[in-house]
Amino acid sequence: MELWQVPLSFSRLRMFPFFDLAHYVASILALKEQRGVVEVSVRSPLACWFSAMLYCFGGSVLSSLMLGEPPVAFLAKTINILLASSVWYLVFYCPEDIVYRCFSFLPLRLLVAGMKEVTRTWKITDGIAHADFLYKDAWLIMVAVGWARGAGGGLISNFEQLVRGVWKPETNELLQMSYPVKVTLIGAVLFTLQQRQYLPIARHNLVFLYTIFLVVFKLPGQKSRALVHAEAPFPAVPWGYEYLPASKTLLKLLLNWLTNRSGCWLYLHQKSWRTWKMEDNIGMSCLCCCRP
Repeated sequence: MELWQVPLSFSRLRMFPFFDLAHYVASILALKEQRGVVEVSVRSPLACWFSAMLYCFGGSVLSSLMLGEPPVAFLAKTINILLASSVWYLVFYCPEDIVYRCFSFLPLRLLVAGMKEVTRTWKITDGIAHADFLYKDAWLIMVAVGWARGAGGGLISNFEQLVRGVWKPETNELLQMSYPVKVTLIGAVLFTLQQRQYLPIARHNLVFLYTIFLVVFKLPGQKSRALVHAEAPFPAVPWGYEYLPASKTLLKLLLNWLTNRSGCWLYLHQKSWRTWKMEDNIGMSCLCCCRP
């Protein structure tokens, strides 16, 4: 393959399944690292799942609303929904947090982040092409839809937070734009100019150059972020309780057995013995220390 053919071959890459999978993994990892999300995943798995779907498909939801199309159209992609849901379950509920720990490994984290940026370029171009098909020569609509399709997860972050019971209007992306939202807006403007033939560059060359720009400037920030979360302590809860919603009944039976056999002492993640009161979590109290 000659050098000038590389951008053309790159522009013909298929996003499903590998790049889409990387997008789902990166999005759900980012969700889990938000404050309070792990507690929501234990208290309400459905709310956590819905937040994860907004992280993964927020661009489709927002662009559909802007164009007057059904915002639930993304649910028609059954395979994508099942793939994203599988990633969500493994990241949040895998025993010993194995999946999250694996993808926190720096080389894997950088690979996933780079592949996610590739999908961002494709989403921008798809949104602009769809808007151009519906509204000819409507520049602002093309820019807005391309921006929404590529950075929808960030633009609807306030609604996603509401799903988890959090209201932080000061984090509105229109007031304080994050780097992904800014760079997606720039890309939407560039691809709109190219679509209307005001930018003297072939589409596949612009796709290649813009994607390289995204990956190069994304990875350093992702590296520092991964290092910060790699050093963060994990919650001190018994094995399996935080990650498997169905484990409440089994844990209750186990605690009853432990109470009868050896008291209410459990070995926690900090490698220290302590008393654990389950009254607020599963509706029971340890018999030897919580007795009135």
